[in-house]
Amino acid sequence: MPFVRALAALCVAFALPATAQEAEPRWSIAIHGGAGTIARENMTAEQDAAYRAALQQALDAGKAVLAGGGDALDAVEAVITRLEDDEKFNAGRGAVFTWDGTHELDASIMDGRTRDAGAVAGVTGIRHPILLARKVMTDSPHVMLAGKGAEAFAAEQGLELMPPEWFDTDARREALERMKAERLSALDVDIKFGTVGAVALDSHGNLAAGTSTGGMTGKRWGRIGDSPLIGAGTYADNRSCAISATGWGEYFIRVGVAHEICARLRYDFRIAALEEQLGVPRDADGLPEYIIHASELALDAEIAQRAADDVMDEVKALGGDGGIILVTPEGHALFSFNTSGMYRGRATSDGVDEVAIYADE
Repeated sequence: MPFVRALAALCVAFALPATAQEAEPRWSIAIHGGAGTIARENMTAEQDAAYRAALQQALDAGKAVLAGGGDALDAVEAVITRLEDDEKFNAGRGAVFTWDGTHELDASIMDGRTRDAGAVAGVTGIRHPILLARKVMTDSPHVMLAGKGAEAFAAEQGLELMPPEWFDTDARREALERMKAERLSALDVDIKFGTVGAVALDSHGNLAAGTSTGGMTGKRWGRIGDSPLIGAGTYADNRSCAISATGWGEYFIRVGVAHEICARLRYDFRIAALEEQLGVPRDADGLPEYIIHASELALDAEIAQRAADDVMDEVKALGGDGGIILVTPEGHALFSFNTSGMYRGRATSDGVDEVAIYADE
């Protein structure tokens, strides 16, 4: 039946990625190093310059992978491993202290091609938790491993281990001591959420996302935030977007921030495709004269920004704060945050190359 054939063709067209037939390969990357109460008046010129330099170095590492035709997963990994080694950020070395004076690290990574994912939670002594998360994805039948089991798996995989003191920094220890002495909350001593993350689109049209964190100062009872949770702090799907989040994890979990944004973008794309198809001329039988193929369509950056902002507004309405980085199949590299600042950067094959800290940049 002609109508059934036309409908079937329409469904196939809508299911294909929007960038499937682009003539000119493009790449894009966005990174973050945490969001929170970050104000110019609280930063010295030296601190400002140091954070910008660290962000640029990490961004350059990811950019080099993508510009050379490399894989989005490798670009994400290149960024995050550098930030995990930088004590200015709350991931790997420089991670915050738990209530008991230890470090419990979380990380996750996701491949937008297949929606394969890997995550680790509450691990200690792992120099690069993001590498362990990727090993969970590629070398185990699981998505998430935690605690001692994850550490045993890391040893089997030959990942680099470091002694506990390697992760220690004076600033993080002082924050824990002040929290205990003054009976403060984690939010009182953590003026920013130093979680790190990266999202990327490679020249092959594939998306990837990754996130790594030390959690919240003084956390107890094996507390886990959103960073290692696929769909909350990390998500990637070639059909919609790649997301990495940073902020008050309990709220990001409740909203399902990363997946929620990607799901909204998939819906927006289908609506846009349907509207285009409804505008196609009809033949004598009332059937469309041709089918709009998904590769002919693309979502504007404004639509993606609005979806991200709307979800972050939901987080704020519940009482949470933080931010996200976002890359779309069209190559839009975007940010959304409801705090006074977020350490961030982005670069694209179109020539964008920038880092920023404050909300007004």
